[in-house]
Amino acid sequence: MKKIYLTFILLIFVAYESYSQDTIDSETKRTVIRNGIGLGSVIAGVTSWERNKSVLLAIIHGFFSWFYVIYFVLTRKKEERK
Repeated sequence: MKKIYLTFILLIFVAYESYSQDTIDSETKRTVIRNGIGLGSVIAGVTSWERNKSVLLAIIHGFFSWFYVIYFVLTRKKEERK
């Protein structure tokens, strides 16, 4: 259980450090926000599909993005761990 908490804290720290930098100009920020889906949405959709085999749930979980990914990591079953 400690390993999960340490991984979660490390993930939060890395995300905070990578997104707290203000070195990108505003045009680049607008382009990134406006175009496409994010990596978190893709990971959430794939993990949801593997667990539930439901398109509707995969779309809903893709919408919640990283929140579902963190939930999945904390609640996954032993057979889902590799």
